Formats: sequence, C-alpha cells, structure tokens
Amino acid sequence: MGASDKSLGGVMLLVAGFVFTYYTTWAILLPFFDASSPIHNYFPAREWAIRLPAFVLVVGLSGIGFFIGSTIMKENRKKAQKAKLRAA
Repeated sequence: MGASDKSLGGVMLLVAGFVFTYYTTWAILLPFFDASSPIHNYFPAREWAIRLPAFVLVVGLSGIGFFIGSTIMKENRKKAQKAKLRAA
C-alpha cells in the first residue's frame, strides 16, 4: 500500500507541475510573444485563462458548500431522531 501511495503521489505531483507550467506559460508569458509566433497555436484563447479557473472555483466552492450543507442536514436529522427516542 505504501508504494502505490507514493507512486500515486508522484503522478499527482507531475500532473500538478505540468498544469502549473502550462497555465503560467499561457496566462503570463504568452503575451510577450509576437502574435504571429507558432507558440500561440498550442494554447486556447486568452479569455479562457480567466474563465476556466473562475469556473473551476465556482464549481469547487459549490461542491464544498453542498457537502457541508448535506452534512449539517444529516446531523440535524440524527439529533431529531435521538430527541424523539428520548421523548418516547
């Protein structure tokens, strides 16, 4: 189990490094290249450099909020059931 955890962690680190390098090149370094440079062919339009992270942030925060809300609702149901059993 330890070796598979290490290999999974290594793969996740490599993917995160690649995504960071790609996004940094796309959002920060690309404007310094001439518009006719062939490097522009490897990247989507610049407007997506803002839209994509904003979308991921909204989806991620919504997922976290949904998880917290559902957990609170489940806990309140458990408390209500325990209170009913005590009252009965």
